[in-house]
Amino acid sequence: MYMADTDTLSRSLPPATNPDAVASHDIVFSIGDSSAGKILIGRTIVGICAVLIGADEEALRSDLKARFPDRKLTWTGSQLNDELEKVAQYLEHPTDGFTLPLDMRHGTLFQRRVWDALLSIPYGATITYAALACRIGEPNGARAVAGACAANAIALGIPCHRVVRSNGTISGYRWGVELKRSLIDKEAKA
Repeated sequence: MYMADTDTLSRSLPPATNPDAVASHDIVFSIGDSSAGKILIGRTIVGICAVLIGADEEALRSDLKARFPDRKLTWTGSQLNDELEKVAQYLEHPTDGFTLPLDMRHGTLFQRRVWDALLSIPYGATITYAALACRIGEPNGARAVAGACAANAIALGIPCHRVVRSNGTISGYRWGVELKRSLIDKEAKA
């Protein structure tokens, strides 16, 4: 599983004077099928920057464009088949781990702190929004943590599905509450 700290993230950012900096932000993407519906995978030279799930390819393309409005987006056809297969497999067997490299540079510093903390939550475990806020040093930031989860473009790779309400119930999930429940149940059984 990918684990990053703020130093690692800042080292992965290309310097502004680097002529390859623009290319490092370009996104290639592909769409495939899974048990949860269509999956769009977006990748930069750094790693996976988007895993979007839905029923409609055009809606997934629009979502990618809305999340990355200043990026060059290029359809790759079958170039990302291996990544698509790994994500589809992860949906069936989440305890196998999400092993693809991640590119979280699109998030704000606060969002990346939340996402980094989520990467440390073990399989089969959950955490509340409030506890996650405390973990990152923002004890009054539960709503901001929920916002960072909602802004996550890397479904499954950044495991926002492991965050639950303070009473332990499953709350909203961008990709559907049923998928969230299914992932939590599959991870807990391992």
